Amino acid sequence: MFRNNLLRRLPTRSRARLEPQLEHVQLPRSYQLSSPHQAMEHAYFFESGIASVVVRSPEGQHTEIGIIGRDGMCPTAAILDADVDPFSVFMQMQGEAYRIPVSALKAAIGKDGEAKSLFARYAQALAVQHAYTALSNAVHHIDERLARWILMCHDRTDGEEIGLTHEFLSIMLAVRRPSVTTALHVLEGKKLIYSERGLVIVRDRAGLEAFARDAYGECEKEYERLIGPITDRPGG
Repeated sequence: MFRNNLLRRLPTRSRARLEPQLEHVQLPRSYQLSSPHQAMEHAYFFESGIASVVVRSPEGQHTEIGIIGRDGMCPTAAILDADVDPFSVFMQMQGEAYRIPVSALKAAIGKDGEAKSLFARYAQALAVQHAYTALSNAVHHIDERLARWILMCHDRTDGEEIGLTHEFLSIMLAVRRPSVTTALHVLEGKKLIYSERGLVIVRDRAGLEAFARDAYGECEKEYERLIGPITDRPGG
């Protein structure tokens, strides 16, 4: 049984077209899935782990604009009939995925209106996530942005432990590492999380959502409207 939301929600006939070409692969942390303006040979449907979508300026400044777990796939260029996209996608947390040649995926979508519709809705949901990330980066305090980001990772993982380093957090939130340390201490002080080297443990999910306020929730609602529940976590 697939854990990936998109593969699970494909009609049986549509999934049967893809399954013979799906290859199960392990994806270590930092594994590069997609590079800017470079065509990819494979598309990945994540079963576990979290991938980061990162955009870089010509001078090398970079920030995360989205994350993908078992809620989705990459690259969206493969389902939008585009050759490349301008983003980097790499594994932030190690995991597993099913991969398929991009050519095979495009051929299958071209013959299957229901699959094409599902994948188009996913592309829209991811675009909405990107938009709300940009909004949050512009208007929310670092503490709220960190809470939002932890909640988004929590939605896409099992259990309460999330493997995250300060270096990754600083890239994802586009801030210096000391700012990450300070924000983590704020959330720890409120007993919302516990943090140690390379690990964040969620202690109070409801409290974390309340602290994040309107930084979290809108793109999740849109994903649910377009695709279905973003997580199979009990109560989530």
